[in-house]
Amino acid sequence: MLADRLSKIKPSPTIAVSNMAAEMKAAGQDVIGLGAGEPDFDTPEHIKAAAQQAMQDGKTKYTAVDGIAELKQAVVDKFQRENNITCTRDMVTIGTGGKQVLYNALMATLNPGDEVIIPAPYWVSYPDMVLLAEGTPVTVSCTEADEFKLTAAALEAAITPKTKWLMLNSPSNPTGSGYSFAELEALAEVLRRHTHVHVMVDDMYEHLVYDSFEFATMAQVAPDLQPRILTINGVSKSFCMTGWRIGYATGDKALIKAIAKIQSQSTSNPNSIAQWAAVAALNGPLDFMADNLVHFAARRQLVTSRLNQIEGINCFIPHGAFYVYPSVAGLIGRKTPDGNIIETDSDFVTYLLESQGVATVQGTAFGLAPHFRISYATSTEALEDAMDRITTACNALS
Repeated sequence: MLADRLSKIKPSPTIAVSNMAAEMKAAGQDVIGLGAGEPDFDTPEHIKAAAQQAMQDGKTKYTAVDGIAELKQAVVDKFQRENNITCTRDMVTIGTGGKQVLYNALMATLNPGDEVIIPAPYWVSYPDMVLLAEGTPVTVSCTEADEFKLTAAALEAAITPKTKWLMLNSPSNPTGSGYSFAELEALAEVLRRHTHVHVMVDDMYEHLVYDSFEFATMAQVAPDLQPRILTINGVSKSFCMTGWRIGYATGDKALIKAIAKIQSQSTSNPNSIAQWAAVAALNGPLDFMADNLVHFAARRQLVTSRLNQIEGINCFIPHGAFYVYPSVAGLIGRKTPDGNIIETDSDFVTYLLESQGVATVQGTAFGLAPHFRISYATSTEALEDAMDRITTACNALS
């Protein structure tokens, strides 16, 4: 009864871990969930007030299939103001989260056999969305030596006549690594030589950056390539609006029209009330982000310092987002108190959950092992407890 295409993909591992942790908690077990990529801060009050006002004003009907004009204009203004990207409303699409925009774009552009270059580690959904659209994911391993980033040489080597897209995520889920202006320019030089390759840029963690790192995006760095770039963003992470499900993008008019066509026959318009909330988010004050970043930066320091004190674990200090992606290469081959051998990062993640009640996600799910991902978008108290438990678990290995 089920379609053959389902055999090519798997359920989201990050959602699976979050669900497992929730089920264990519901059963009365003491579990710390570090799998969800979701800020623990509430949506700012002025955004919630805009949603309430929209309901009071009766803005609860169907909207244009790919977003209200007011939100599209807010996106146009945001791209110009923050990224120096010039676009018009007919170059903007609004989707039910950034994930739908990504999926729509792939469905609208991929033919069987078209290749999509995906640097690994990658967000778990990228390859499976490509497969659902009948494309071929081409993963390129990016090691910690290169800060988990795609180099110009590696991009050049991965491009073939069948390449349709390059997918870039900066700062990255799962590593938190971000591309500098110079690094994006080096990639742009390669892309200028291969005019058939388009770029899908996922900037969802744009405002979540630390220390002296300066965010940049490809269309800002290489405006001459803008007709080949789809720049995707959303309000979920930076604005603490994960459940509101609003993503947006700017790209070539023909592509934006094609995305709307796909959306018209699938979900139709995003939630009308959430769209008005997103207008308030994009047009409103951003001062709350600085306060949130203070907490995120302190948590990043806590987690990386504690992990790097554990023998066998090495943790890269990320530029942004709210994840760390430590290596457990030094723990492979060790034995648990129950006599089991840690042969893979999946084994290690299972051991952490079963022995200490700490839920994380194995690096295999993100395309580069042996690592695991921790989300530090949770309370400092929970993180301190989790680090104690991880330390105990690692010290118990022989």
